[in-house]
Amino acid sequence: EKAANLQKDLAEMQEWMAQAEEEYLEKDFEYKSPEELESAVEEMKRAKEDVLQKEVRVKILKDNITVLAAKAPPRGQALATELDLVLENYQLLCNRIRGKCHTLEEVWSCWIELLQYLDLETAWLSTLEERVHVAESLPNTLDAVSDALESLESVLRHPADNRTQIRELGQTLIDGGILDDIISEKLEAFNARYEELSHQAVSRQIVLEQQLQTMREADHMLQVLQESLAELDRQLTSYLTDRIDAFQMPQEAQ
Repeated sequence: EKAANLQKDLAEMQEWMAQAEEEYLEKDFEYKSPEELESAVEEMKRAKEDVLQKEVRVKILKDNITVLAAKAPPRGQALATELDLVLENYQLLCNRIRGKCHTLEEVWSCWIELLQYLDLETAWLSTLEERVHVAESLPNTLDAVSDALESLESVLRHPADNRTQIRELGQTLIDGGILDDIISEKLEAFNARYEELSHQAVSRQIVLEQQLQTMREADHMLQVLQESLAELDRQLTSYLTDRIDAFQMPQEAQ
């Protein structure tokens, strides 16, 4: 009777493993939305827990069959041989489910990381857009133009590392057929906005550089003129102080 019960337990274990393999490993998953992907991750976590919980039952079954094999060699040995196959299949099932769970968790992490990088770069684009708009309507002063140019250039010095991550993460998910439509749409919108704002910013930077150069040249000319007038004023004052007749002065002083 004990052998029969153990045989029944082995059969139930084999049936359960077949069902678990069909349910968790043989289904074709299509992840077309974040909700579907998240649901699949949670399902595989439950599957991993479910499979690992059977470990205690498998150990008890193994101990009982080992004892029976020692007491009743012919019948027990047959069960031990069958047990070896069950143990091998159980370990394989555990490894495959753990592997799939780990893969899905990495895919989900990749998706979350992509969203985080997109948020960072979108915030940077908003800052860039704001600086461009500010630079389009400035007081016509040297300080204002210089400050606006420095502010715009500081934003443009933003490193390209995040955009590289966005491109690589997005391509990895798309290549795996995961959220490909959603990711393609997001990347297309981001890249279009990036190209547009970058072009506007560089164009505005060139305008500000030219404007600043012109203002600096005008400021320099004004300074030279002021120095020349100051020197002329000094000379005229000196002539007047010395009561020199106008016809005795140089032509420019007259």
